[in-house]
Amino acid sequence: MESAEIARRFLRFFEERGHTVVPSASLIAEDPTLLLVNAGMVPFKPYFLGQRKPPYPRATSAQKVIRTNDIDEVGKTTRHASFFQMLGNFSFGDYFKDQAIPYAWELLTKPESEGGFGFPEDRLWATVYHDDDEAADIWHKKVGVPLERIQRRGMVDNFWSMGVPGPCGPCTEIYYDRGPEYGRDGGPVADENRYLEVWNNVFMQFERGEGPVKEGYEILGELPAKSVDTGMGLERMAAILQGVDNIYEIDTTYKILDRAAELTRSRYGRDPRADVSLRVVADHMRAGVMLVGDGVLPSNEGRGYVLRRMLRRAIRNLRLLGAGDERYMHELTATTIEVMSAQYSELKADAANIHTVIDAEEASFLGTLRTGTAIFDVAVEEAKRKGQGVLPGAQAFQLHDTYGFPIDLTLEMAAEQGLQVDEEGFRRLMKEQRDRAKADAAAKKTGNADISVFGQILEKAGKVDFLGYDQTDAESEVIGILVEGGSVPAAGAGTTVEVVLARTPFYAEGGGQLADQGVIRTSGAEVEVVDVQQPVSGVIVHRGKVRSGELRVGDAAHAEIDVERRRAISRSHTATHLVHRGFRNALGESAAQAGSENSPGRFRFDFTAAGAVPPTVLRDVEDEVNAVLINDLRVNAFITSQAEARAMGALALFGEKYGDEVRIVEVGDYSRELCGGTHVASSGQLGLIKVMSESSIGAGVRRVDALVGLDAFRFLARESVLVSQLSEQLKARREELPERIEGIVTRLRSAEKELERLRSAQVLAVAGELATGARDVHGVSLVVHRVPDGTSADDLRKLALDVRGRFPADRPAVVVITGVPADRPVVVATANEPARDRGLKAGALVGVAAKALGGGGGGKDDIAQGGGTRPEAIPDALRAVEETVTRHLS
Repeated sequence: MESAEIARRFLRFFEERGHTVVPSASLIAEDPTLLLVNAGMVPFKPYFLGQRKPPYPRATSAQKVIRTNDIDEVGKTTRHASFFQMLGNFSFGDYFKDQAIPYAWELLTKPESEGGFGFPEDRLWATVYHDDDEAADIWHKKVGVPLERIQRRGMVDNFWSMGVPGPCGPCTEIYYDRGPEYGRDGGPVADENRYLEVWNNVFMQFERGEGPVKEGYEILGELPAKSVDTGMGLERMAAILQGVDNIYEIDTTYKILDRAAELTRSRYGRDPRADVSLRVVADHMRAGVMLVGDGVLPSNEGRGYVLRRMLRRAIRNLRLLGAGDERYMHELTATTIEVMSAQYSELKADAANIHTVIDAEEASFLGTLRTGTAIFDVAVEEAKRKGQGVLPGAQAFQLHDTYGFPIDLTLEMAAEQGLQVDEEGFRRLMKEQRDRAKADAAAKKTGNADISVFGQILEKAGKVDFLGYDQTDAESEVIGILVEGGSVPAAGAGTTVEVVLARTPFYAEGGGQLADQGVIRTSGAEVEVVDVQQPVSGVIVHRGKVRSGELRVGDAAHAEIDVERRRAISRSHTATHLVHRGFRNALGESAAQAGSENSPGRFRFDFTAAGAVPPTVLRDVEDEVNAVLINDLRVNAFITSQAEARAMGALALFGEKYGDEVRIVEVGDYSRELCGGTHVASSGQLGLIKVMSESSIGAGVRRVDALVGLDAFRFLARESVLVSQLSEQLKARREELPERIEGIVTRLRSAEKELERLRSAQVLAVAGELATGARDVHGVSLVVHRVPDGTSADDLRKLALDVRGRFPADRPAVVVITGVPADRPVVVATANEPARDRGLKAGALVGVAAKALGGGGGGKDDIAQGGGTRPEAIPDALRAVEETVTRHLS
């Protein structure tokens, strides 16, 4: 039974029993305490806590999940995985143990021909929390499981929470006996390899506080209602139903693993080390594709770092399998999309975008590997020169942290050089970094209280009506006031507040569009609104300060936005849609929006692209979009179903979340996108769009900055004035300016080169004079000299070597030259071989001079360079060198 069919059967079973089928939420968690969705119940957490009223009494879902706690163990075993799917059925105060347990048993044991999974009843075991007599009785008396196949376990095994403050409760788990060939008899308590967990029924009764992940945390009290959260791992169920040993051999994983083996000419099951690498590639490709599909982009922090780490581990393991610098991620991405699209059809629609992001990360990391290898070689050379057999942990950590060089690669390459790595030092530095990150994350956790107040407002007053598509002001009512995160009945003048209105024309920041600003007036107060947010779906919060009077809950209010600001932002938002369409027309459908910011008069547009966009393409897109403005196309917005929107070809923003009903914004027949923002009535209202710049902001992502409307016109007006001034000064027509300026720049560069040549010749001309005038110090010729300011550091070096070369080969000579190339002094010291034989080292002499100059430096024994910050100390520096040489020789 294929994975997609397992998911379909599960959802259909519970749908037939009154459960609402809820599509998988994005892997990007809305919960502020979580980086990524790590359990099937995460999207329903506010319902369990009573923070929001559930829209349905019971639900079922197949939820995408990412867990990174054991990422370093992925591949080493066949049990660990970073990406998996959790099938679940949920009750929000509707039913409890007496229905949840029989549901699970019925679906598992029902014959496949009747829509079940066909498990033999005598091979299923149950575990319950040690004091949960109710669950044990249901298993035995209602379901009929013999007492000897019902085992009791403690908090670690049969009490569930997310590991952070939130809902929790006892659970009962169902295990499948795979047979004596997999381990010893005795049930799950004896051997969890033989007895494999297939289902977990969690009975959400309590709320936990801070504390250890598994046990020992405080139980704060009971939840508002007794609820059910169940989970069945799809991959584990697939392994059993497909008759394979582990999750890496099921349909959706093995096809990726097999393709990786084919590309690298390896074979799974032959070499344990290769097997580890193949499992890493298979798991991380699934995780990477799903994360990119949900809009996560590689970065060095947060969830972007999770993605980057996984993709780079996959690339690294392909290299271990013999890929070298070959690029195989495109092929593996295609295979992953193919096998996962049976459950997530949107992956095919987003395929071009996913390929662009992952291909760019592969190219970037292969470059990193080359850079890291060069730095590693230097570290090895230094270690060998010092006679060290161990590469310091600090250097391994720097390679990992600064250059993204994996520690396992450092270990492998060090072994090839006959060196070990101070792994303990490396691990210590890594732990210190993780501890800092955890402390920072803990400080940033906002917990459940942050949204509970808004949830209460939503439950009491209902969803806030947004009127801003048609109105710029509205009569309303104050239904909530928050000060420093807490609900208050009133707030006086000068207080910073968060105000919730029953209805509002203010647009809350979202979809790249900045929030509206404006004012809220009541009969007794006036509030200046500077920001608007939507912390909970359905609640619009106006942030600002009470200018005068006292604002009270229940007051009638008049809300009025800054109309000119809104119009300017709306022009920018519509312009973003047009530029998005223009880049897709020019570069193909892979040029997908990856972020935007719509501000008054200007906008920023990020999109996926393999490389820099040629200037000619930028001009073409700009011309095409401005032609749309001239045609003054009508802008139309309407609501439809998501399925209908996709059928119409409407663009959904890469990684954006949408409900069943979506809003489409059309600009004539040119552009059609899903969008909840505000827009102009017709394209002609934009006036003009001017692309200012195009640049890279990360692997596979480009950014365009542009002006729109009056801001674009004013910029071009200033440019026109500037061109007129240049034309007048250069006595050339406008069209002749590029050629004329190019000629001037060419002549100027030639003149600068000639001046540099003459300056260098002038500096070097004194070489003979300096050698002749060398001071004799106990048989050593010593030259200390300051060149004119402005002499380049390169010329200082050439002069020092030239002077040194003018002494006989058997005559000890030391030459120290200093000067101020720019604003900081530089010193160069050289010592020939006879001088070095007498203990005079260039590096040591540079150190003496540089210290006097307020800086530092170093180099080899024969030539070294340093510098400082105090040009006025040059005489002292040269004197210090003379004294050091004299003292050493005497």
